Amino acid sequence: MTERHAVARVRHELRRRLLTVKTAERLTPNMARITLTGDDLAGFVSAGYDDHVKLCLPLAGQEQPIWPAIGPDAPALPEGAVASPMRDFTPRRHDPARGELVLDFALHEAGPATEWAVAARPGSRLGVGGPRGSFVVTDDFDWYLLIGDETALPAIGRRLEELRPGVPAMVIAAVAGSEEEQTFETETALETHWVHRPLERASDPSTLLAAVAGLTLPEGDGYIWIAGENDTVKLLRKHLVEERGHNRTWIKAAGYWRKGSAGFHENHNEG
Repeated sequence: MTERHAVARVRHELRRRLLTVKTAERLTPNMARITLTGDDLAGFVSAGYDDHVKLCLPLAGQEQPIWPAIGPDAPALPEGAVASPMRDFTPRRHDPARGELVLDFALHEAGPATEWAVAARPGSRLGVGGPRGSFVVTDDFDWYLLIGDETALPAIGRRLEELRPGVPAMVIAAVAGSEEEQTFETETALETHWVHRPLERASDPSTLLAAVAGLTLPEGDGYIWIAGENDTVKLLRKHLVEERGHNRTWIKAAGYWRKGSAGFHENHNEG
């Protein structure tokens, strides 16, 4: 029998895959959805809604990604070759029957991920590594609260799709404006709160903090997931644990980015 409210970390075989863009579309003006396919997708596993894969993003002029030499025993790159940059992304959806992997890209500040996603067309190539493992939470809580900014929306959307029918689920999400709001497919009893602030203020915690502080939490056992700008995530977690008295073991908080820091990712689940 599965322990109630169990949290498990599951390890996966680490593989590098070369995948091809099947479709590229815009969900909103600043959110691109890329569907990938290819024989290398065989055996891909993503058991957690907030899993992370490493994307190896071809630079302009590279027809396919050049993986960096990682580890002391890795072969050196060919002379003159430039390794493609790598970034962490959440698998938005994996459909093994169709042989597809869907990734959503928040197109915010300039960077290799945004540049690649904007230019991606059917036939474009992308390297995908991992996920190394999954953080799996049993779906037996009385309610769920999901908080984040644009970078958290892929995980939020996936979680809402996977939760059991009828369970109360609340979302507080910060986006640039009403044009960036998404419609989630879910059978949960969903309550969504969109808060707006310009992208240039995406690192300002005040909007999300005010929305969370004004929310009445339901009775019963609730699981809270938070992701977005690192300092904002830490402040939200502190508010929920120290001021609202929520069980700290039933919160997962992850800094997906930090202003001025490229390729940043950090979890805040201790203490």
